[in-house]
Amino acid sequence: MAFLAGVDGILDEWSFQQPIVAGTLMGVVTGDISAGILLGSSLQMVTLGWMNIGAAVSPDVALAVVAPAYLVCGPAQLPLAVGVALAIPFALIGQGLTVLVRRLVSRLVHRVERDVAAGHLERVTQGHLLSLVLQGLRVMVPVALLLCIPTSLIQSLMGDVPAFVTNGLAVAEGFIAVVGYAMVIQMMATKQLWPFFFLGFALAAVKGLSMLSLGMIGLAIAIIVVSYSSQQQPPQTGSGDDDLDDLDRELEDL
Repeated sequence: MAFLAGVDGILDEWSFQQPIVAGTLMGVVTGDISAGILLGSSLQMVTLGWMNIGAAVSPDVALAVVAPAYLVCGPAQLPLAVGVALAIPFALIGQGLTVLVRRLVSRLVHRVERDVAAGHLERVTQGHLLSLVLQGLRVMVPVALLLCIPTSLIQSLMGDVPAFVTNGLAVAEGFIAVVGYAMVIQMMATKQLWPFFFLGFALAAVKGLSMLSLGMIGLAIAIIVVSYSSQQQPPQTGSGDDDLDDLDRELEDL
């Protein structure tokens, strides 16, 4: 699982590196699915704003999820708040490792370019696969080292942590996802989407509705809105601002 998360952190094709996916799959692997889903959903909100901008490499999401997920869902059974707090140092460690691997891959690319110039076109595929293997190993190796640490040692170290630290982590775990929620609200801060935002809170307060029923209601509302909007949309005859609907104009203003 760590290898797949490391590979997809570069490919970004199957979303294995996304916290909600990686946390859930780690819960399946370790046998504690509920803890994996809770940890993954919490870290998903924390990591919403993590992205590479130009040459700047963001903190590593894959290692930040897989390693804490093992500590929370695995034999150590650490509290969820501790797992969320440990995600930050693991993300920084993963960031340093991915910078190192990218430097190695850049040298590999130059070597592949020379081989291609010499007529060895198969080296392109070989270089691509080798670079992906290196990205997978940068997450798998630290997690493998973590597996070698005895569970009793991990639990004893956590037992030595003062109570005020663990209580502080529990409080921090409750509001650390505020930044993620703020980003979501900023993205949907339009007059077209605010009604659905409040409608979701109202439906969530109904105790008789399960998560499955809430999802079905949301899907039904989305289908209705999309079908109604397509029927009411006038034919496109011009170009420029007239081609943009209200939501596009709001996004352009932001």
